[in-house]
Amino acid sequence: MSIESIRNFIAEDMLAVDRVIRSRLDSEVALIRQVSEYIIGNGGKRLRPILVLLSSGAFGHNGQARFELAATIEFIHTATLLHDDVVDTSDQRRGKATANALFGNAASVLVGDFLYSRAFQMMVGAGVMEVMRTVADATNIIAEGEVLQLLNCHNADIDEESYLKVIRYKTAKLFEAASRLGAILGNANRADIEAMSAYGMHLGTAFQLIDDVLDYSGDMNDTGKNLGDDLIEGKPTLPLIRALERGTPDQAKLIRSAIENGGIEEFEAILAAMKETDALEYARGRAKSEAELACRAISGIPDSKFKESLIQLADFAATRNY
Repeated sequence: MSIESIRNFIAEDMLAVDRVIRSRLDSEVALIRQVSEYIIGNGGKRLRPILVLLSSGAFGHNGQARFELAATIEFIHTATLLHDDVVDTSDQRRGKATANALFGNAASVLVGDFLYSRAFQMMVGAGVMEVMRTVADATNIIAEGEVLQLLNCHNADIDEESYLKVIRYKTAKLFEAASRLGAILGNANRADIEAMSAYGMHLGTAFQLIDDVLDYSGDMNDTGKNLGDDLIEGKPTLPLIRALERGTPDQAKLIRSAIENGGIEEFEAILAAMKETDALEYARGRAKSEAELACRAISGIPDSKFKESLIQLADFAATRNY
């Protein structure tokens, strides 16, 4: 089953999620509608709402709440994108101008705040304390991850485990929350709820590790990003960390300087160092291991097409090229 077949499998449910998103974006403030619809309308993989739908389906839930919570998760994700692009001074995402490039930093930050608060209104509407706790905890940890990433920018001394902590906080936590919410809606037992949480955490980690790889090897037409964006921002991602550890003294000096100072002047030399140290293949291997851990985590949940889709989604996260 491919990612396209997964989308086809839940196509009607995703249309229902889109309807919720559109209705919940309603505001008397025109700029809020304009910025929100721009960023959400730009597309994206919608993996996080897909996770809510697959997880809830795996445990037999087919109520309206799954659409509301899938939209809630997408709003939180969109808010983080708005804020991230301001922090990173990004002017392009998915091959299009970022909201802050079009509308300004102030509008992006404030509309991000609107989406966060709307997400919290929606989660309260579910009326389930564990749902509220899951979303609130995830949002707080994501914010901690953002701050950790900020502190680690231009830090050439970060090690692999410290970096993995950043991406588990910043990226994987929302995948974990999305997977957990579906199991909660399906009244799964405690063991299965924790299994789905572990699945989401490992899936999200694999997804981010491949993002790291694609920053040095992807096709802009597929990824919507320029090669080397992370390097320009001085972000020490796993391929850089690996090449720094395994490279020659001259290569290590070059990579350290690039992380500490930012910039892309030595990009080709750094790519060569990554090739010689197998840094990109190492990061891909770590992503594959995380995907395998995700699948192992849900080995005990009931067999279904939803479970098959979750397994295929893990494979996609670790092998994708966009």
